[in-house]
Amino acid sequence: MKKNKPHILLTNDDGIGSPGLWAAAGELAKVGFVTVAAPREQSTAMGRSLPSTSDGIIHEQKMQVIGQEWDVYAVGGSPAQAVLHGLLEIVPHKPDLIVSGINYGENVGLGITISGTVGAAMEAASMGYPSLAVSLETDASYHLTHSDDIDFKVAGYFTAYFAKMMLDKKLFDGVDLLKVEVPRHATPQTGWQVARLSRQRYYEPFPAQRESWDKPGAISYRHEVLADTEPEDTDAFVLRKKHMVAVTPLNLDMTARVDLKEFEKYLRK
Repeated sequence: MKKNKPHILLTNDDGIGSPGLWAAAGELAKVGFVTVAAPREQSTAMGRSLPSTSDGIIHEQKMQVIGQEWDVYAVGGSPAQAVLHGLLEIVPHKPDLIVSGINYGENVGLGITISGTVGAAMEAASMGYPSLAVSLETDASYHLTHSDDIDFKVAGYFTAYFAKMMLDKKLFDGVDLLKVEVPRHATPQTGWQVARLSRQRYYEPFPAQRESWDKPGAISYRHEVLADTEPEDTDAFVLRKKHMVAVTPLNLDMTARVDLKEFEKYLRK
């Protein structure tokens, strides 16, 4: 590795075989030296979980990326565990940036803690690393696939764009990680806007379709209709209504933004 190049640890939640991961890898290689450590299996919706059932086995594999043969690492674990194995075992020194993505499907609103893409970046941020989570808007039917119907080229462009920005600048005080959502029909000329999280759930859950509880069945979900009352400064509005790249600064401190003394007074009444 050239010492003058920044080092980027790349992971995802769709698994080591995801085209979104490799689109990110190819573009990030223009910015720095990239080490890929990603879940061996599809790990969508694992959030920041660290399952005790994960085996932690690391398989080194060869992968052709931008005409070169790379050594990459498939990890038997969740996206957050892939980050930990990458930081503690695979990468011999501290990387300059952790990137998670590119995800099949947007991660906006109140569902971000479900997302393995965001969860991996959160785990990296909790370890003190600048972290970036990138997702591409798709139909829900693609979320658990590695479909070639999805073109990640533009999302790859924005992954490298914001990665370079984060490498060139220190994180803003009070920001632990950056979340980027790319609209499905974006081009490199598509504008971007900083946006807060929507208060909507965004994905509406619905019950398993089965005749009896004795039969296997999973809770499924679909896109919620974006409410007419959705504020214009949220990630959902910027992505879905303005068709711009939505950039959301996140903080791991989930303490409610209230006056704590006033809240304690309220509890003690």
